[in-house]
Amino acid sequence: MEHYNPILGSEPNGQKFITCGEIMLRLTPPNYEKIRMASSFEASYGGSEANIALALANLGVDSTFFSVVPNNSLGKSAVRWLRSNDVHCTPMILTEPDETPSNRLGTYYLETGYGIRPSKVIYDRAHSAISEASPEDFDWAKIFEGADWFHFTGITPALNDTVAGICLEACKKAKELGLTVSCDLNYRNKLWSKAKASEVMGELCKYVDVCIANEEDASDVFGIKAANTDVTTGTVNHEGYKDVAKQLADRFGFTKVAITLRESLSANDNNWSAMLYDGTDYYFSKKYKMHIVDRVGGGDSFGGGLIYACLNGYDAQSTIEFAVAASCLKHSIEGDMNMVSVDEVTKLAGGDGSGRVQR
Repeated sequence: MEHYNPILGSEPNGQKFITCGEIMLRLTPPNYEKIRMASSFEASYGGSEANIALALANLGVDSTFFSVVPNNSLGKSAVRWLRSNDVHCTPMILTEPDETPSNRLGTYYLETGYGIRPSKVIYDRAHSAISEASPEDFDWAKIFEGADWFHFTGITPALNDTVAGICLEACKKAKELGLTVSCDLNYRNKLWSKAKASEVMGELCKYVDVCIANEEDASDVFGIKAANTDVTTGTVNHEGYKDVAKQLADRFGFTKVAITLRESLSANDNNWSAMLYDGTDYYFSKKYKMHIVDRVGGGDSFGGGLIYACLNGYDAQSTIEFAVAASCLKHSIEGDMNMVSVDEVTKLAGGDGSGRVQR
């Protein structure tokens, strides 16, 4: 199926990206308020795979998001939000109560941290429409028709065993059809245990080409720890992460492993960099000092930048620089999703981080 992306124009030959996961309603108290203080909430949408789909659409990629949402105003509004940002939603399933009994869109509450007070996420996503979907609802051969790259994260299979099975079938079909498969390990301890994550992700990663992780994921999911590193004090050891990347690649046969290296100084100030391993060499990006507006979705924007660079044939060093710059910019934007262009990312990656007004 040919799509039209206004950012791409009528470009017919660009590679096509597709991802599957949960999109949620995000509710956030304004002005750094704690939830217990709030008399109002700002509403937006988010979810790891949806965030990446939208980030790539903004970068001009032919990007499709697939999920299951309730056929009501909330579900339709989430789809409308994605479509308004040039994400294709043709495969989306909108369900009725007889199909997904709870018939609800997952919700999460974000209490934005400040200074030494960390941000806090409260999930209200149990029995969301996608978690009550049936495997027979998914015709993966049809869903993947014309696609070149499939992405998922460790959040989606964490929803329940049925969804984990759906993810496994998607990965198998994607590999059978010759798609490149990427995965962000994205461990969430509020969704499943480390033991369960290791069991499920260990099977899924057999079908993955490109692995994306943060500074803690490999340890949380597979027990692979970086030596001489303490993320709580902002101490990140490059040599330790070289070993982490190599162990992941050796175990699963990944062609690329990308790891973000966040040094948390406070809720508002972080140092940000990343590493890419291509099976032979290790490439480290420059380090950015970030003053943060909203860090949620920072890892997703990194994944989006990395996938964009891979789809467009960037060399390894340029790939990791583009991915880190894209994510660095996201930290300056309110909401889950990255609203930046290729030109903006390229300028920052090239060294223009002055923040001067562009006229």
